[in-house]
Amino acid sequence: MIVLGLDPGSRYTGYGVVEQEGSRLRELDSGRISLVSEPDMAARMACLAEGVEQALDRWQPAGAALETLFHGRNSRSLIALAQARGVILSVLGRRDLKVEEVSPAEVKKAVCGNGRADKTQVARMVDVLLGAGAGRRSADASDALAVAICYVQQRPLQRVVEAARSAR
Repeated sequence: MIVLGLDPGSRYTGYGVVEQEGSRLRELDSGRISLVSEPDMAARMACLAEGVEQALDRWQPAGAALETLFHGRNSRSLIALAQARGVILSVLGRRDLKVEEVSPAEVKKAVCGNGRADKTQVARMVDVLLGAGAGRRSADASDALAVAICYVQQRPLQRVVEAARSAR
């Protein structure tokens, strides 16, 4: 199964593509979509949509995971982040992909075992779980890979819950 993980941002959006074969995980691709060169918000959001579509076209993932919003102190940043998430959800929705939204704490707990881990710990554990890559990934790419790993790790539990619901 191939999964696309996304760490949305209004300036940079990280993406990570992970393949699960049994219990083994392998990184297929990661990087970031840079939106800073676009002059206005509409152009940045169009660039974001195009970048997500390119990743979907290239990897044809079976599912996607997207980090949810966390409440920050700066409401302007929160609004810009919400706009980026809206664009991403729209692109994924048009592709009829199964989308899981995971909180930053869920991602950190899935990857590090601690919901309060810092970015450095998350990046190190992503390297441990996926193999070499230290020093060559942006923080946005590491975070997006962590989101994809979280999706893969939560999937078995979700299948059990879905089976229990349909048995009712």
